[in-house]
Amino acid sequence: MKQLARQAHAEGRPTGFVPTMGALHAGHLSLVRAAKAVCQPVVTSIFVNPTQFAPNEDFQKYPRTFESDRKQLEDAGVDYLFAPEAAEMYPPGFRTSVNVDGLSNRLDGRSRPGHFRGVTTVVLKLFEIVQPQKSFFGRKDAVQARLIRQMARDLHLDTEIVVCPIVREPDGLALSSRNAYLDPAERPAATALYRALDGARRAIERGERDALWLTTAMRETLRSEARIEPDYVELVDAETLDPVTFLRGVCLAMIAARVGATRLIDNMLIEERDSEFITTL
Repeated sequence: MKQLARQAHAEGRPTGFVPTMGALHAGHLSLVRAAKAVCQPVVTSIFVNPTQFAPNEDFQKYPRTFESDRKQLEDAGVDYLFAPEAAEMYPPGFRTSVNVDGLSNRLDGRSRPGHFRGVTTVVLKLFEIVQPQKSFFGRKDAVQARLIRQMARDLHLDTEIVVCPIVREPDGLALSSRNAYLDPAERPAATALYRALDGARRAIERGERDALWLTTAMRETLRSEARIEPDYVELVDAETLDPVTFLRGVCLAMIAARVGATRLIDNMLIEERDSEFITTL
């Protein structure tokens, strides 16, 4: 992979990179299409990264569908699939990690201690191996994208971080590999995350700006579903991830909740433009 990356660089061909943990869905493929529109070659990685899972999390049962994933990427026109083994990424004696201070303990980082240290460490390693000019991430994992953007800036990495829109099912549920865990009764209940955000969107369009009011309304929507257990519901500044009292600048409405045993996340982007607020689900 490093030889191919060096060759592409020497030939002046901009490499686009889509890192994944496999179990691919239309959201991943939208990132591939975004990469193909501006880069050649396009590299996708599949690596279920053990260091971002806590001991009590779902590393062992995380969906692994390699042959199906490989076929989808081939059909999508991906030039190279990089699928290393854990022993290659973390050789014996490995002891270096990357932590984004002040951000990695927010939101999902607060709920999953050490998670983002594992994410930023493996992403930096992948960047060093693939050497992409542009790297593509989905906004569904908004905190992850924010941390990776900070890491790339702080460490002067030669890759532009491109954050692409959330892809949803027709009923609004954000696509996620973990959706496969949902049983037939949990699947419709999971749309409560989207419905909570959509309710906040409609309130903002009516002129609501109070973050406490909006988060309370979102929590009530989640609590209306017996199968939902909220983890966090917050309105935060998109840059600092600090909670906000009133909408201002660019914010994120953030939700994490368990649907049965499955933890799902979703968010809405809220941007202030000419004293109006534009929401993007």
